Amino acid sequence: MVDNQGNDIHIAIANLARGMHNSSLAGSDVDSVLESITAGAVEHVDGTMYAGILLVEKRKKKTQSVAASDPVVEKLDAIQMDVGEGPCLEAAWEHTTFRLDDFTTEKRFPKFVAEALAQTSVKSSLSFELYSNEQSMGALNLFSDQANAFSLAAEETGLVYATHAALALYRAKEKEHFTSALASRDVIGQAKGMIMERFSIDSLQAFELLRKLSQDSNTPIADIARQLVETDHPARDTSA
Repeated sequence: MVDNQGNDIHIAIANLARGMHNSSLAGSDVDSVLESITAGAVEHVDGTMYAGILLVEKRKKKTQSVAASDPVVEKLDAIQMDVGEGPCLEAAWEHTTFRLDDFTTEKRFPKFVAEALAQTSVKSSLSFELYSNEQSMGALNLFSDQANAFSLAAEETGLVYATHAALALYRAKEKEHFTSALASRDVIGQAKGMIMERFSIDSLQAFELLRKLSQDSNTPIADIARQLVETDHPARDTSA
């Protein structure tokens, strides 16, 4: 007998992978992929009623509730950030999969579970780390209104969706860095051209001058170049 549900899951995951392969995953592309991932988790991970992704930038104290399948996910993310504890944060910072089976009897995260029970109907959760470093972290979070909603099989399926979410975010970040590098290269080229024309020197000498300025001022070369270009071409006053 063929397991149709299992086949459906594999087809859904294959479609996600194909979409990621065909997409540059920049801007709205990554948003669409992440929304597909959370929607797929709700449909295919047993016990899941709501899903979302929580991103945190520690240095900027900035949080994002991404691709939430329901407003309750954003509310739960906000509660965790307000009280400074919760399963999503635990999964993201502690490099683990984290499950809360029953909020009504849970002894961990007392502030979070108290607020979650007071403000939502959610009774259990399953969270997966997507990535974590000193500056930022991310977690895929699944929730249910039923206690003990998530089995070990659900964890295994959820981990597949978490892996695809992590890959999507990694590729988006990689694209962002590549775009930033191209922009820096362009502005350095403009600054070199200005220096070459002004001082009648060649490209290597112009770059060496930029490098020396960067070293002396302890400022990245791209920032030095940007300052030179902006000084030579100040922004127009459009208020007139």
